[in-house]
Amino acid sequence: MKPVGPIPPFFADQQGELAIGGIPVGELAEKAGRTPFYAYDLGIASAQVEAFRAAMPKAIELHYAVKANPHPAVIKHFVGLTDGLDLASGGELEKVVAAGAECAEVSFAGPGKREPEIEAAIAHGVTLNLESETEAQRALAIAERLGKSPRLAVRVNPDFELKGSGMRMGGGAKPFGVDQARVPALVRSLLDAGADWRGFHIYSGSQSLDPQAIAESQAASIALAAQLAKEIGRPPETVNLGGGFGIPYTAADSRLDIAPIGEALDAALAARDDVLTSTRFMLELGRWLIGEAGVYVARILDRKESQGELFLIADGGMHHHLAASGNFGMVMKRNYPVAIASRMGAEATETATIAGPLCTPLDRLADNIAVPKAGIGDLVAVFASGAYGLTASPVNFLGHPGAAEIVVNDGKVTI
Repeated sequence: MKPVGPIPPFFADQQGELAIGGIPVGELAEKAGRTPFYAYDLGIASAQVEAFRAAMPKAIELHYAVKANPHPAVIKHFVGLTDGLDLASGGELEKVVAAGAECAEVSFAGPGKREPEIEAAIAHGVTLNLESETEAQRALAIAERLGKSPRLAVRVNPDFELKGSGMRMGGGAKPFGVDQARVPALVRSLLDAGADWRGFHIYSGSQSLDPQAIAESQAASIALAAQLAKEIGRPPETVNLGGGFGIPYTAADSRLDIAPIGEALDAALAARDDVLTSTRFMLELGRWLIGEAGVYVARILDRKESQGELFLIADGGMHHHLAASGNFGMVMKRNYPVAIASRMGAEATETATIAGPLCTPLDRLADNIAVPKAGIGDLVAVFASGAYGLTASPVNFLGHPGAAEIVVNDGKVTI
């Protein structure tokens, strides 16, 4: 038998039928008209924003990283709660504009921006986080053709990395950003070209559960921004310190305490070099804001035994939720927080593997976990599923039906 990850505290104490945003999961299935589906509780997202504001220095702005969950209703919700948005594609830009975001507070990062995406970003007044000298030249040429002064920042590939991060975005040879030694020359060329240079984007890693490592990375980023500003001879208007806040997925994970991060960041800002006195600082978070607000729900289609082992076959799997199957960055399959949604809190009486409908042994939502007895028609819930879920999965694999998405906010359901 293998352990499962910790059920988020917003759901952990529920008994009987799981409720998401106060609505029973069976009722949500009826409203969706099918399973599987994702359900996002925006009340949890709002609570995360409030927790961030309470823990972080007042001077720190909060941006939502759209790539974590680009559902239109989720984006629109964060437009009203955060200070800005960060996106990673032209498709996300279209959604951000449709959500009514103030584009002056939107930034666009990504190492392979296409010319139409760059053009759209410049036209809307979005800040481009430049990832190379070539991209800078391309942006300047497009801006000249449009007759606009482009808003440009430079994504810095720092010499350091975020220790213990799930995905390392900086330090060493990386496809992301410009190596810090080459940044001053690039920024001076932007200024000489008449661009509206906005500052630096320093993103060294993501999915960290170590507050000390995050604090050290932030302090190092602030010091690096000051060093670069002195070399350039001009202070940056903004410094995006990236994100890095993780959430627990597996039994080996502990919940991140953000209070010491806020305390350390407050001290780092107070001690910053005078060259950064007027600089605005922001953090961009996605997974930490929306990850625990989402639940993936599938229905059991079959209950079968093979060689003495029990399998519960569900109508959803890795084509909708690649991360939960262990095939999205995990070296070894470790179980996400999973429960039988109709029997929350019930005593576990058997051990089962919850498999999906795909014709591949990789399609497992949970491997050899303890569960209360479950049968055909029961619902399975995979928690911590609000970020990098449906849009990070091979939805067309084997041609199975797609998953619905449901947004719950103040008792109202949007499908």
